[in-house]
Amino acid sequence: MTRSVLNSKLSHFARDDDGATLVEFAFVIALVLLMLFGIIDFGRLAYHYVTAEKAMHIAARIAVVRPAACPAVPQINVRGNDSGNSVPPRFGTGCSVGATVCANPGTISCTATLANPTASEIWSAVAALLPNHATPANIRLSYTYDSALGFLGGPYVPVVTMELQNLGFEFVSPLGALARAAGATPSADLGADIPFPPMSVSLPAEDLAQGESG
Repeated sequence: MTRSVLNSKLSHFARDDDGATLVEFAFVIALVLLMLFGIIDFGRLAYHYVTAEKAMHIAARIAVVRPAACPAVPQINVRGNDSGNSVPPRFGTGCSVGATVCANPGTISCTATLANPTASEIWSAVAALLPNHATPANIRLSYTYDSALGFLGGPYVPVVTMELQNLGFEFVSPLGALARAAGATPSADLGADIPFPPMSVSLPAEDLAQGESG
């Protein structure tokens, strides 16, 4: 092969761009997939947050019109520590009249369990709105005394709080692997499970009972 022929072939090879698009595509596809799957997963997170927030509103609405899901929640307002009063308050006196008119049981909390009818009804109503790996144990109920609600001898009317807690969010996309394929050095946390944002909803309980008289 003469020098001129060799130079001609080398010159042709240098100008040949066949396959260049495929090489460029190989560099770009990992970055495109990283962004695409990142959008999908963070979209899932936003979707689950909105539906979980709606679920907590539904759960609270059920809880305030059903019997307490936690044990030891009183059913009626009994007298408080009125030993210093010569005349005890009459039944029907509003709890807000004085600090000792109605007994204050504080805040009573528990996690949901399907063994309790109220908690079971709540779970049936909200399970489909929560992330797939959620369980009744991720729902916590609290019943808090409020002296502005109820009267002595009447039904105990607490403030009911529904809380979604101790729940994680699972990424389904291999974000870390895609970042490495795109040439980056990803954080160990990229694509790892993260805590799902906790949330709570509080409503005053409702009871149409007339209580006791006397």
